[in-house]
Amino acid sequence: MLRLFRIFRHKLRLRARRQWLLGRAIRRRRRLKPLLDNTASIRPGDILLFMAVRNEITRLPYFLDYYRRMGVRHFLVVDNGSDDGGREYLAGQPDISLWLTHASYKDARFGMDWLNWLLRRHGSGHWCLTVDPDEFLVYPHCDTRPLQALTDWLDASAIKSFSAMLLDMYPKGRLSDQPYLPGRDPFTIARWFDPANYSIRKNALYGNLWIQGGVRGRVFFHDDPENGPALNKIPLVRWERWYAYASSTHMLLPRALNLVYDEEGGEKASGCLLHAKFLSTIVEKSDEEMARRQHYADSREYRAYHTGLRDGPQLWCEQSCELRDWRQLEELGLISKGNWA
Repeated sequence: MLRLFRIFRHKLRLRARRQWLLGRAIRRRRRLKPLLDNTASIRPGDILLFMAVRNEITRLPYFLDYYRRMGVRHFLVVDNGSDDGGREYLAGQPDISLWLTHASYKDARFGMDWLNWLLRRHGSGHWCLTVDPDEFLVYPHCDTRPLQALTDWLDASAIKSFSAMLLDMYPKGRLSDQPYLPGRDPFTIARWFDPANYSIRKNALYGNLWIQGGVRGRVFFHDDPENGPALNKIPLVRWERWYAYASSTHMLLPRALNLVYDEEGGEKASGCLLHAKFLSTIVEKSDEEMARRQHYADSREYRAYHTGLRDGPQLWCEQSCELRDWRQLEELGLISKGNWA
């Protein structure tokens, strides 16, 4: 009886949390000013991409091209006061709907209140990909099958969410040695990654896996690994109006959406988000975010970058792997086909 009471209390707690998150998102919709509304062009079955950006003009051309080729049909973007021309660039794209806000990114739960609202308003019934502009999804068979092939299989398998570990990519040599130019594939520069040194634990309340480590753990948080960035993501979800991201894209509510792994020894299909953070632009970006202090834990992560990159270190080491394809990532256990043949 005590166990049943605890389970019931646990469910009530998570339900109340989800309602609170949705309430925040609904209230904060007033802080979004629509600049370009092309949502009438969204068709049933379209795969949608949601993101919040600030001063990412350098990344946007390749990012949009990458996901268009993958099969994304519409981009729903919140611009948080960019002053680098990125907003104007986005406003000229026919498959983008754009909102502007000058409100605090931090006070919007690091943008997730805005995105939860847009997902609720426009994402219901669609497969929705929620990513940052430096995150690039790789999944099994991505070289031969469009994203809709994956989502069709997920639908047929009654799977509603798809996980992807954030895999930090970096160049061989100093970051400043190879400047990143707009429109260029970032992974012609940042071709290397850490194949191991990851820790995994289960979040008892939400049920999701919590992954840390990699190059950021090795270089920037080696003295404080527990405070290193989380690398677990659930970026692809068949959205419904009552869903909500609870902490970035690390975990969702309802809790069942976080169970993207097999606890009985098998494997579920999963991917990676190739993370193109460590390009020459990160030094300028870390300076800006240090001044703004709008990121998690008083921008602790960017403070670590600001300090760690001061002397121009090399992130590459003898154990680094050069990226080949998704099959290599599968061999290393970083993604899985599961039972998707």
